[in-house]
Amino acid sequence: MHVAINAWFLDNPSVGSGQYLKYLLPALLDNSKELTISLISNRNLDKVINFSERLKSIITSTPFSNPSSNLAKLWFEQVNFPRACNTLKVDVAHVPYFGSPVFTAVPTVVTVHDLIPMILPAYRGGVRVQLYTALVAKAASRATLIMADSMASQADILTQLQIGTDRVETVYLAPAPHFHLVKPDMVNEVRAKYNLPDRFILYVGGYDTRKNVSTLLRAYVGVSRLLGNDYPLVLAGGLPKQNSAFFPDPIQQAEQLGIKNHIHTPGWIAEEDLPALYTAANLFVYPSYYEGFGLPVLEAMACGTPVITSTATSLPELAGSAACLVNPYHADQLTAAMLQVLKNKHLAQYMVQQGLTQVRQFSWAETARQTVMVYKTSIH
Repeated sequence: MHVAINAWFLDNPSVGSGQYLKYLLPALLDNSKELTISLISNRNLDKVINFSERLKSIITSTPFSNPSSNLAKLWFEQVNFPRACNTLKVDVAHVPYFGSPVFTAVPTVVTVHDLIPMILPAYRGGVRVQLYTALVAKAASRATLIMADSMASQADILTQLQIGTDRVETVYLAPAPHFHLVKPDMVNEVRAKYNLPDRFILYVGGYDTRKNVSTLLRAYVGVSRLLGNDYPLVLAGGLPKQNSAFFPDPIQQAEQLGIKNHIHTPGWIAEEDLPALYTAANLFVYPSYYEGFGLPVLEAMACGTPVITSTATSLPELAGSAACLVNPYHADQLTAAMLQVLKNKHLAQYMVQQGLTQVRQFSWAETARQTVMVYKTSIH
């Protein structure tokens, strides 16, 4: 079976679709020895992946001077990619993000991680973004099969794109293999590198409005009142450069709430340091109110950290009974949950063990196996 994959985001691992391809590709090749993959891109990818007899690179150029522009991306998705698939006579075309071609002569599978621009008003953007969303929504509805990251995303796809249940398959993702319990000496190195406190509550993720960090900060006020500075709140990752409705500045809010001295902001965390960061934390809190998958929840569990997350969208699917689930709009519930886990060491240890068991249900080998099954189904 010869599969062509749109590799537009492969060299951008900071984007979810780039991370998805980074771990899916080797798992696919390991899963099926009869599988050949052609990565279609508009630039050289030799520096980000090792090509072989079964993993090939096809570079196609767009008629635009800026190869990274939105117009170049649109042209690549709608013209270059389907044309290359047809020329190569591949069995299946796979677009690993919400951007498949409207017209194609090849059976096409598209992975739709979420439909945030269609569901959340704050993410709809201007007229150009809305036109693009309408175009790719039409294209996805015409694809042979759609893969969703979760049952919650599948439900959104069925409702928003108005297609039959027989054309959407849920294929879960998984934490990267390097997410696991880290030895104390490595934890201490990372603690020193980022000047982390001895004990802390951790948040890892974006700072756009759906991540709901504002509710986390309001909930943390109650924790700091009862526990003082025993458990500072570490907000990892790049913070907003200026305060806005879409990117609320957590430092400005923390100052208004009187908890600024309890907040640590280590900045961007290197990918290789994330497992030690999770392992160092006493508690991981992820209060997002919309996630297509919510990978940080599983990453934290894999590293032996108790998790509190929300009852919204896909998060209960991933967490199962291993995490404490709270309503993302109720700060008082989140306060109570954090205090309960921090003050009850037996509960925290139980959650750690449950999390380690829960995360074993997710693996890239299984993601690849199910993806290959989707490829085969799309041909027949």
